Amino acid sequence: MTETVQDHIKSTIETNDVVLFMKGTPIFPQCGFSSVVARVLDHLQVDFESVNVLEDDGIREGIKTFSNWPTIPQLYIKGEFVGGCDIVKEMFETGELQTYLREQGLIEAA
Repeated sequence: MTETVQDHIKSTIETNDVVLFMKGTPIFPQCGFSSVVARVLDHLQVDFESVNVLEDDGIREGIKTFSNWPTIPQLYIKGEFVGGCDIVKEMFETGELQTYLREQGLIEAA
């Protein structure tokens, strides 16, 4: 049985606590927005799986359909779509992201 793009995306999200669909890699981001989200996660010392959408057009377009969200990067935490760069950055700046990650058991309490 062949796995569809949607199945692959769903499986990636379900088997990793934190997944960032991004352009490029955390070490070498290919877009400023992807870089911001990866840096926020690194700053918070969150282990995360990254998916470089530039390596697969199916994933690049499929993730937009999967989340019904038109832009990349896209952050998922424990299977839930959190948002893109603006949302993640705002959540980080208000402390909401840190609280959410603590509640999910993904970072230590301050």
